[in-house]
Amino acid sequence: MKKLICLISFLLVLGNGSGFAAIHVPPLPKVSELTHTTAVVILKDPMKKEQIEQVLKKYPKLKLRTIYKHAITGFSVSGKKRDVAKLQQESFIQAVTEIAVYHAALDESVPFIGGDQVRGIYDSRKQRITGKGIKVGVIDTGIDYTHPDLKHAYKGGKDLVDHDNDPMETKGNAELATIHGTHVAGIIAANGKVKGVAPEAEIYAYRALGPGGAGDTEQVLLAIDAAIEDGVDVLNLSLGNEVNGPDLPISLALNKAVGQGIVAVTSNGNSGPAVWTVGSPGTSEKAISVGASTPPMNVPYLIYGLGVEKREVSLLPVQGAKEWSIASSENIVDGGLGERKELKGVQGKIVLIQRGKLSFLDKVKNAKKAGAKAVVIFNNTKGSFTAGLGKNVNLPAATIPKKDGERIKRMIANKEGRTVRFVYRKEQDRLADFSSRGPVTVSWDIKPDILAPGVGIYSTIPNGYTKLAGTSMSAPHVAGACALLLQAHPNWTPDQIKSALMTTAKPLKNKSQDWYHTFEQGAGRLQIAEALKADTLLYPSSLSFGMYTRKEGIDEHQEEIVVENTGPTEQHYSFRMPLKEPGITWNMPTIFTVQPGEKKKLIIGLQINPSEMKKGVYDGYLTLMEGTREINLPFLYVKEEPDYPRIMGFEFGQGDKIGTYRYEMYLPRGADEFGIALYDVDSLAFVGFLDWKKTVSPGLIKREVKGKKLPPSGIYKAIIFAKKGTREDRIETMIHID
Repeated sequence: MKKLICLISFLLVLGNGSGFAAIHVPPLPKVSELTHTTAVVILKDPMKKEQIEQVLKKYPKLKLRTIYKHAITGFSVSGKKRDVAKLQQESFIQAVTEIAVYHAALDESVPFIGGDQVRGIYDSRKQRITGKGIKVGVIDTGIDYTHPDLKHAYKGGKDLVDHDNDPMETKGNAELATIHGTHVAGIIAANGKVKGVAPEAEIYAYRALGPGGAGDTEQVLLAIDAAIEDGVDVLNLSLGNEVNGPDLPISLALNKAVGQGIVAVTSNGNSGPAVWTVGSPGTSEKAISVGASTPPMNVPYLIYGLGVEKREVSLLPVQGAKEWSIASSENIVDGGLGERKELKGVQGKIVLIQRGKLSFLDKVKNAKKAGAKAVVIFNNTKGSFTAGLGKNVNLPAATIPKKDGERIKRMIANKEGRTVRFVYRKEQDRLADFSSRGPVTVSWDIKPDILAPGVGIYSTIPNGYTKLAGTSMSAPHVAGACALLLQAHPNWTPDQIKSALMTTAKPLKNKSQDWYHTFEQGAGRLQIAEALKADTLLYPSSLSFGMYTRKEGIDEHQEEIVVENTGPTEQHYSFRMPLKEPGITWNMPTIFTVQPGEKKKLIIGLQINPSEMKKGVYDGYLTLMEGTREINLPFLYVKEEPDYPRIMGFEFGQGDKIGTYRYEMYLPRGADEFGIALYDVDSLAFVGFLDWKKTVSPGLIKREVKGKKLPPSGIYKAIIFAKKGTREDRIETMIHID
């Protein structure tokens, strides 16, 4: 069964996987090692007070402040920075973190979306709106239900990995331990040191992702099955893969769950900023797919180049590395791939390292041993990326996109500029670079549906708290909002909840003050207080007019929408006509009235003259006026099949029987011909085909191959290609045959 690589692989900080640390840090000045500080020390195992005091005798200049009983396994100390830093060398210590680093980002992200504001609103039973009585299922890595901020919220669950009723996070081996599910649950319903969006909601945990944060399709489907049986009201899935298609099993299962009355919320993916990067189950038609935006925060930027070549790029700090706080001009050197032999002469400098060959942890550890001041890792494929170390390393590290890394590398080689500068910019309501974009292939659905804060989010983890980032953090903001809405409107359907969120969302603009595309942000950023007051709902909450199919002449499309008035008085509506574009003519109702409790069907007509249009994806917002209030309805239309990948998600591994292997891939539109060609990894000599077919139907392809048909044991370069018409797409990877 195909492995679902959970988005946590991009997010973990004290556990493992790849992720990036919180970006929400102030621009700190350069400080000496003599500066006085206070730090929290997290222990690997509990220690008695006498043992802690005995350890600190080795550090007489440090003062013991607090020994924690419940929140974390550890204690706090105060003293000079250089003395505090020495504690990190003790083998029994998991992490030493300055208290200033732990900025409670939920205390910013929750108020930013109106989460605290609604706690002063009462439901029909005169109870505050806190999510009380609403059952939220979390399909993830399990949760630490003993955490003081979560133990009152936890009401049960199941472990679909070990097949029991104990959905505790994976513990023990640092390389395999997980924290992601606990973090997600805290964003939804923590009620202690931090408060989640719905602090009195009930949490049901379903551990479908095991050690290392990976699970397979079967485990996730079993978790959805269990959640339906348990009668949860809201279901959060902060997980996914990179296959952009509407018909994968988990996407279809979520559609079915919604059909049974469950509000399904899923992360959109962390493969941005390229389009067509949304992955399943973020492609589910009926689920609420959530992208990531930034709460108010200070974002570090790297400035490089001179004159007209001057550029700047935002840094995505690496999770598990020391928090980025450099705010000065620094020397930068090329560290290759980060191997030890490549890191000579980096003492006190910023090291630029390319992604690949070594793990992120090995790259950063090698740089630290070589005396580097910080590490900047650039991608080896297009776009930005998130990374994590799996354990804490006391060295700042961040990632940048491939194009910026290659430019800096060339500048270093050409001696055009070996100095870079780091600055901080106050930002909010920006679309996170890593947030996956739509639209969905084949169905052309607009995804994500909505945005929520997903950068630098501080929440619960086993034995403490930390900041994580990713659409995995955005989704539970929305899941918590759904719990609040269901408490206020217990009889609302999933469609009503989804519409209330989307029709009240705030569309965002980029740095150039242009609207982000609908397939980048959906309806916009979540606004909980406005959603609670919504009395006009639209079904569907976004419109896809599909793709132009006629070979010649005018193409006409019609889509039906339903306008529902849930308020106590009649409402008068009118559509604002969109700006005129060449080749596009709209046919929409102008003025109409809807009575209280009434639903009115309307037809939206779109006429296309392709001879006047350019190729591409057309999108925007239709504006419905409810008096003076604007309600935005995202739309999308595709003129001719766009430039999206024709082959996705190739996986290869051992079969279920001895001597067999299996592979799978996704072909969104099928292929006239596809093949998997194998080459010797050293000589690149052609070895043969793993498979080759003509006229392949669209969708997910799964095949089993007998080992005797494969080349001898070893590692091979595989080129997977798919031809459709005049176009051929390829994926290159390495496969291992035992």
